[in-house]
Order: sequence, then C-alpha cells, then structure tokens
Amino acid sequence: MSLDPESGRPLYMQLADVIESRIRSGEYAPDRMIPASLRLSEEYGIAHMTVRRAMRELRERSLIYTVSGKGSYVVPKPPTVAPEADTVESGESAD
Repeated sequence: MSLDPESGRPLYMQLADVIESRIRSGEYAPDRMIPASLRLSEEYGIAHMTVRRAMRELRERSLIYTVSGKGSYVVPKPPTVAPEADTVESGESAD
C-alpha cells in the first residue's frame, strides 16, 4: 500500500490505517514488534515525525503499545472494529 500526499487525509492517518490493516490481516502478529519508525519513514518516504504521529494514533486506537528503548508492539488482542453509529437509539426521534 502507498500513501497519497495529494489526499486531504493527513499522511499520519493514512499510515496508521495501513498499519492497522496489516495488524487486522495478521501480517503484524499480536505481541510482535512492528517495524521501527525510521524504517517506516524510509519505506514510505515520509518524515520521521509523521511516523511518530501515526504511532501515537495507533496507541490511541489501542492497537499497539510502546516499550521505551525497545520499540512498538501489536497488542495481544486488538480491539474489534465497532460498527458505524448511524442508527437511532430507542426512544429517540429521528426528526
């Protein structure tokens, strides 16, 4: 997968989506290290700080955890994807 610098979606979000896809497909296995930030920055031709922001996004999504001085790892059991919240709660009007 490649990133689209012309997209309105920030590069760090695009990269986070790519890594999330790899986690969910099993390419990045639970409790295993994901590639280092410098390697990802070289692979995708983006700034190291952009990769770091993507890593922060993945931590916020509860998909990875980081061990200081060691690297970032896939959580043992990634959370399931929640369905879109476009239904009306019972008792509420759809007006």
